[in-house]
Amino acid sequence: METQLDAAALIDLIFLFVISIFLGVELISKVPSILHTPLMSGSNAISGITIVGAILATGLTPGSNFCTVLGVLAMTCATINVVGGYLVTDRMLRMFKSKLPSSPRAQPSAGKQK
Repeated sequence: METQLDAAALIDLIFLFVISIFLGVELISKVPSILHTPLMSGSNAISGITIVGAILATGLTPGSNFCTVLGVLAMTCATINVVGGYLVTDRMLRMFKSKLPSSPRAQPSAGKQK
């Protein structure tokens, strides 16, 4: 069972893809660099949804080699994105942990006389 896309559906999908590229570039360029990593770690949930969608797209089109290849490619890219996002988040959180236990502050010498 080969699934075929008609020309109108293919044009709609390409249009949606191009619009999403422009929207993504516009949104990312407006985010300050200090907020970039926390927002990217939050977007891992969206990539998780992408993985589920790719699994569904791959499984629901068993006769279409094109859809299977695209589904596997989408699963691979989304998985790399999720793992990379968690690694970056972990690295960012480790930056804020103190490396040495807090030492008592040096006490000012009491009773200094002039």
